[in-house]
Amino acid sequence: MNDELLHPSRILVVDDQETNALLLQAVLARAGYTAVETMSDPMAVLARCAQEPPDLLLLDWHMPGRSGAEILEDIAFLTEEPNWMPVLVLTADAAPDTKRRALSLGARDFLTKPIDVAEVLLRVRNLLQTRYLRVELQKNNDLLHERVSLRTQELEDAKLEILDRLALAAEYRDDATGQHAYRIGRTSELIALELGLETHQAALIGQAARLHDIGKIGIADDLLLKPGKYTAEELGAMELHPAIGARILSGSTNELLRMAEQIALTHHERWDGRGYPSKLAGETIPLPGRIVTVADVFDALTHRRPYKEPWPVHVAVREILSETGTKFDPRVTAAFAKLDHAALVAPARSSRQALAAVDDEQTLGRGQGANTDADADAAAA
Repeated sequence: MNDELLHPSRILVVDDQETNALLLQAVLARAGYTAVETMSDPMAVLARCAQEPPDLLLLDWHMPGRSGAEILEDIAFLTEEPNWMPVLVLTADAAPDTKRRALSLGARDFLTKPIDVAEVLLRVRNLLQTRYLRVELQKNNDLLHERVSLRTQELEDAKLEILDRLALAAEYRDDATGQHAYRIGRTSELIALELGLETHQAALIGQAARLHDIGKIGIADDLLLKPGKYTAEELGAMELHPAIGARILSGSTNELLRMAEQIALTHHERWDGRGYPSKLAGETIPLPGRIVTVADVFDALTHRRPYKEPWPVHVAVREILSETGTKFDPRVTAAFAKLDHAALVAPARSSRQALAAVDDEQTLGRGQGANTDADADAAAA
């Protein structure tokens, strides 16, 4: 290593004998070191090192007021990882126990007085080299960590964007804006938080809820886009979409897609066991499915459909609460009742998605909602 890289290193010399400290300063200055500071007051060392840790500390061992051992104990937080400020102890005490104690307290090297100038310069150089290499390694590790974090975030963003686009594809034929999926996701996350779920779990439910109707991809247009109420036969065909959605999402090891599969399959089950496709009842229905059921029906009630006008928010809330214990889990409806319901009907999408939706509607003339299972719930109500 080029010694010139080491010459700007900050070196602090601590010795209660000022002449000794100044001698070391002069020796180091002649060797090319340009940032050497001396201190003769051992009581001030801790404050000085805490304010701006040097790259190397040359420390006398026997000093009045504060010994070298006590100073090493004071600055242990600097001599240990990840800081690793090296300390070279200089003392006239050549006893083996003294050396062992100094090294055990964090000193990296030990020299006895009177000092050999050449040996001091070699020890200083070696310690500063090690310090320099550690600092450079830490910088490289920090840079690598930053790059990995950035790449991880890019992959996470890409994953969520794919989910967004898949959710839009699920809604595309009957809601090109994708508004329904986003509102369901937002409402579901808020209900989950109100139920006391952890933030990560609530966010996961909110993201996965956007794919609740992915199975509509497998429903024929003449059925999905029918403007009126379904016949019994048509309703039976429409009730296949939860199983279709679960099949589309099945087999993934990804936590988000596994959650989405569960929601797609169970968001039309009812608390009283009269839902579909499996007629699950009570807590045999997974909690995410029970949450999304409430969010889905509320959104259907409060938004325009081809065969009905939107219900007033307070009327829709009253209807949801009236179905507590029949359609809906009482705990979920209790959590839903605490939300700001007016805010739930507002747009819930990013600016990028909003712009994409506007382009779609202008280009294709789409965006008018069609008949869905949640709408059938609203119509029956």
